[in-house]
Amino acid sequence: MDWYSIVKFLHITSAVLWVGGGFVLFLLGVLAERAGNIEEKLQAMRASGQLGGRFFAPMSMLTLIFGLIMCGFWVGFSELWIIIGLVGYATTFSIGMFIFKPTGERMGAMIAKEGVTPAVLAIGQRMMSAARFDYAVMLVIVADMVLKPTAHDLGILAGMALVVVLGAGLAFGGSRTMVPSAA
Repeated sequence: MDWYSIVKFLHITSAVLWVGGGFVLFLLGVLAERAGNIEEKLQAMRASGQLGGRFFAPMSMLTLIFGLIMCGFWVGFSELWIIIGLVGYATTFSIGMFIFKPTGERMGAMIAKEGVTPAVLAIGQRMMSAARFDYAVMLVIVADMVLKPTAHDLGILAGMALVVVLGAGLAFGGSRTMVPSAA
C-alpha cells in the first residue's frame, strides 16, 4: 500500500462521515417538517447545533486537509474538478460558519429564554432552507469528486449547475411554515 492510497482513504472516510452524518440530520428535519412535528424538527436542529462544532466542522476540515495533501503531493491544483471541489467546499464551509452556527446559537438562546415561539420556528425554517442549498452543493461536490469533469464534459457540468439551481430554488422558494400546535 502506498501513501496516496492511505491519504485517499482518510479523505473519503472523513467526507462520508461529514456529508452522510449531516444528511441524516437534514433528512430527519425534512421528515419532521413534512409530518408537522415541531418537536422532532427542533430536536434535529439541536443535534445539528451540538454536532456542528464537535463533529461536522472537524470532519469537514479533515476532508479538506487530506484532499489538499493529495493535491499537493500527487494530483496538483490545476484540474477543473479540483477547482470545483474547492469552490464547493468553500461554499458549504461558509454556510456552516456564517449561517448554521450563528443561527443555531441564536435559536438555542431564544428557546432557553422564551421557549418555542413563532419567531424561533421562522428562524428554523430559514435554517432548513439554507440546508437545502447546502446539500445541493454537497451533491455536486460528491459528483465532482467521482466524475472528475473537464471543461469538455459539458453534460456533466450542466447537470451540476442544474443541481445547484434546483437547490437554490428549493432553498429560496416557498416552504412550509410550521406553527406550534394548540394542544
